[in-house]
Amino acid sequence: MSELTLRGTRAVIMIDRCVRLSRRNLDALLTSVLLPVIIMLLFVYLFGGAIETGSAYVTYVVPGVLVLCTGFGAAGTAVSVTTDMTNGMIERLRTMDVGATSIIGGHVVASVARNMVSTVLVLAVAVGIGFRPAVEPLRWLAAAGVLLLFLLAISWLSAAFGLLARTPEAASGYTFLVMFLPYPSSAFVPVETMPSWLRGFAENQPVTPVIESLRGLLLDTPVGSAPARAAAWYLGLLAIAVVLSAVLFRRRVA
Repeated sequence: MSELTLRGTRAVIMIDRCVRLSRRNLDALLTSVLLPVIIMLLFVYLFGGAIETGSAYVTYVVPGVLVLCTGFGAAGTAVSVTTDMTNGMIERLRTMDVGATSIIGGHVVASVARNMVSTVLVLAVAVGIGFRPAVEPLRWLAAAGVLLLFLLAISWLSAAFGLLARTPEAASGYTFLVMFLPYPSSAFVPVETMPSWLRGFAENQPVTPVIESLRGLLLDTPVGSAPARAAAWYLGLLAIAVVLSAVLFRRRVA
């Protein structure tokens, strides 16, 4: 068997392992999958009537909730990586010549899978309460591409946080920024309604172009430069996170 085939087999085994771990950790799975739905329902039915967006509030808020899903999933990724680094599992895997890419990549793929399940559930519930997205297949494909790039970048960044942290509790804390960023953005209220000192941050932070891209693509409205800005942010972040994860992994196992 060639070295390339062996590496591919190890990667598939690590992905299967991480997906199984996600299924067994029921509390974390329910949190990452159901909590975004609950938050969407709270915003739509408790606050939606008081927030003016120019359209039905559920139509406005769904793209932001899709991005929020990733933040909750990111915490689970960081905790899983830290747990592996502290419970002796990495030493066992290293004795079987399993490399960093396979180990960390397995956690990343499992994270993306969890987030995709959460995304589908949020969309299904949103359609049930009045969200009516565009039907053009190309727009759906473009929205899926933007969201997938975002998921990959955030998942790799969370893996890096997990390698940086020394305890699972600390890893969960490191991902707070990822979970917090959707709030001071265009996710739940129009940026124009914010104070001027906050508006500048909300318009230029990395989450806003993803939300604006999803909103425009799913609702068949102009997207402007949002997809290009989102791609620039998250291709750069993905590259940094992958390199950082490799460096931190080598330092932790040295």
